[in-house]
Amino acid sequence: MKIAIGSDHAAYDLRQIVIKHLESKGIEVIDLGAFTHESTHYPIYGQKVGKCVASGEADLGIAICGTGVGIGISANKVKGIRAATVSDTYSARMSRAHNNANVLAFGARVVGPGLALEIVDTWLAQDFEGGRHQTRVDLIGKIETGEDISEFE
Repeated sequence: MKIAIGSDHAAYDLRQIVIKHLESKGIEVIDLGAFTHESTHYPIYGQKVGKCVASGEADLGIAICGTGVGIGISANKVKGIRAATVSDTYSARMSRAHNNANVLAFGARVVGPGLALEIVDTWLAQDFEGGRHQTRVDLIGKIETGEDISEFE
């Protein structure tokens, strides 16, 4: 498995912890930065993670900023990305099981290192359940292409 990971300056330290954790599990990591603590812009790194996953260079992605919200929104602007911003293990698990999230986003100012690693492990351990959830993921894809899905009510 190959995971792309990116963060802004606010999550630089937490990103390093997550990278070490992933590598200790034998997971290949593509580190997309930021590479300093200098102030930078989270949309850059959300897009980088999204593009890396959407292109197939990485299997999944992790995006971290101060809250996880901005970087998650940014990743979701990349076609084919289903980024879920979470701050608990239940949401992490369900984002994979029901939404087939391919990017995990969280906030370094929201979760501490211990919880962040639990979230990552939970997210990675969960498979997509498919079935009725596939229909819903397909509807998300239709929205992405500009289709009106109101006929599916």
